[in-house]
Amino acid sequence: MKKILCAILSMIAGVALAADLPDSRMTPGATNQEVTQTNIGQTVCVKGFTKTIRPPAYFTNSLKKQQIREYGYADQDPRQYEEDHLIALSIGGAPANVRNLWPQPRSSEWGADQKNQLELVMFKMVCAHEISLKDAQYEMATDWIKAWKAYVPGHKIHQSKPIE
Repeated sequence: MKKILCAILSMIAGVALAADLPDSRMTPGATNQEVTQTNIGQTVCVKGFTKTIRPPAYFTNSLKKQQIREYGYADQDPRQYEEDHLIALSIGGAPANVRNLWPQPRSSEWGADQKNQLELVMFKMVCAHEISLKDAQYEMATDWIKAWKAYVPGHKIHQSKPIE
């Protein structure tokens, strides 16, 4: 009931709840030092690049369970969370650095689906040189919800389809 009430309040107020952003002390974000602005054409902007660096599921599943406890989430069911990279792999986030991974709640106005929208927009913008790699990484790491509001609704990817 509390979860439903929080979700309703979040939708009405249009604000993020505490669990919608990772704890910056635990998950400040970390970048992949092998990805630079000068080599994005050979790394993140190459189709399928993230598949080559994504950590294995046994690693992220184990970490997710551990971090759910560390974050103190009341709901301990791992299916309710996506072990997410704060700085997306598609814009040079560190693949297996625990400082870049956190159990992101799925059932929230600002859950995994919305962050995935931002990841796609930021990836497209970085590869089109509409934003620098470092700026995109900074925007995502500091407040991805604020970045979503700034970049996703007006981006050409979403102009032809409704934002959910």
